[in-house]
Amino acid sequence: MIRLFTALSLPVTVRNRLGDLEGGIPGARWVDPEEMHITLRFIGEVDENIGHDIDDALSAIRAPAFRLSLSELREFGGKQPHALFAAVPRNEALFHLVQKVETALRRLGLAADARKYTPHVTLARLKNAPYEKIAAFIAHHNLFSTEDFEINTFTLFSSHPGPGGSHYVPERIYPLEV
Repeated sequence: MIRLFTALSLPVTVRNRLGDLEGGIPGARWVDPEEMHITLRFIGEVDENIGHDIDDALSAIRAPAFRLSLSELREFGGKQPHALFAAVPRNEALFHLVQKVETALRRLGLAADARKYTPHVTLARLKNAPYEKIAAFIAHHNLFSTEDFEINTFTLFSSHPGPGGSHYVPERIYPLEV
């Protein structure tokens, strides 16, 4: 069995800016900038043979390259936050690609992702972090944003759990049309 997801890799400059935000929240487990990405679709654990079918299906996707940016820091979980993230502003080209990935996976018989898609980059996972510290952190960085950056590929990653969090391995990179 292999645990898979599709995602957009981030330029080094963007990952470094996000990594520079680290600190100031007790109970936060910060994501290594090398592991930061924008998930398109979590697939989950599949048999290796299904993994090959997934690769074939993703290889057939045709979608244009596009530009996007990150802005605004937020949290998932409300008064009991479990993750801190940088949001991706609404981007029609991104949602077009997400829909193509979803369609390709559903044609293979994989169940639809029931969660509402919220494009983001996870910065930290939170466990018993004081809400007021999280709110203060977000307020302190309320003007955070990045310049637009080019997205000309998407990637099929495998996820390998470890003691310090999961490690992601790019299994295949798929080009977008320039």
